[in-house]
Amino acid sequence: MEEAKLRKLGRGLLKAPNVQELAKQQLATIPPQYIQDNVEKTSYSSSMLLPQIPVIDMEQLLHGHDHDSELQRLHFACKEWGFFQVVNHGVSISLMEKVKSEIQAFFDLPLEEKKFEQQEGRIEGFAHDLVFSEEQNTQPRIKNLAISILNQMAKALKMDEKEMRDLYTDGMQLLRMNYYPPCPEPDRTYGLNPHSDSDALIILMHLNETEGLQVRKDDTWVPVKPLPNALTVNIGDMMEIVSNGVYKSIVHRAIVNSNERRLSLATFYTFNNDSDLGPALSLIGPNNPPIFRRTNLAKSLEVFSKRKINGKSFIDFMKMEAKDDES
Repeated sequence: MEEAKLRKLGRGLLKAPNVQELAKQQLATIPPQYIQDNVEKTSYSSSMLLPQIPVIDMEQLLHGHDHDSELQRLHFACKEWGFFQVVNHGVSISLMEKVKSEIQAFFDLPLEEKKFEQQEGRIEGFAHDLVFSEEQNTQPRIKNLAISILNQMAKALKMDEKEMRDLYTDGMQLLRMNYYPPCPEPDRTYGLNPHSDSDALIILMHLNETEGLQVRKDDTWVPVKPLPNALTVNIGDMMEIVSNGVYKSIVHRAIVNSNERRLSLATFYTFNNDSDLGPALSLIGPNNPPIFRRTNLAKSLEVFSKRKINGKSFIDFMKMEAKDDES
């Protein structure tokens, strides 16, 4: 239950209480605001061998003798999974531990100190200036990691690298801290509904050992098992569009746990708002026609945000047939 959501009851929207405070009441059932009628349950026996998302060694990818093989592994991960973990990523363990400690301390603050805010129609959150010292600030390092990954994706796609640089230069970086408290009825709700991310690239830092992220693969929900000190990366809709559908922005969800809280730190990267979003010009041609439209990124996001999408993603909105249907 990462952040309380508004659920349609009757004719209006019901404002939900703060879920972290609600969890302190140790309720036996969840309030009706949080009940989801379409939760797809999963059950795994201890003997089942489930697939795991690929692991990419950034040191090998950028500097190793096995660069070509690691680049192929990255290409496979982006095409077949849309998710992967990165190790040897350049963000120090000590820095990650400091950030984890600060964020856990933030969520342990009294509610009034976190300046809780919830606007109608918006996800619950906190209006709080959580300031990291220069030594604790992971964002420049994670931004450099994101740029390195995007550059390697361009290389794997055989995309013009300048075209990629033009997209991410002056792009936006957004940070979100997620808190999923223990839930008495985890099979009746989500922490985060199944979705794909509209951004270009997302990097997730797991702040404790509680699992909850699941990826949709071959009609099965595959749990992500974070490796120690690894970061989880996923392809966003924008990158699927730029790759002309070669790389996949995969549907994923967050489930909740009846006994343990789960915390994570997500960093979202979007391309430059002034850029044109569409299949990379260096990738398309007579033998690879575009399957997505080309339009100004800021304009497309603005139009998309105003639509009643009825479960469709940004990917569906940007497809060529969607443009044909509107004309």
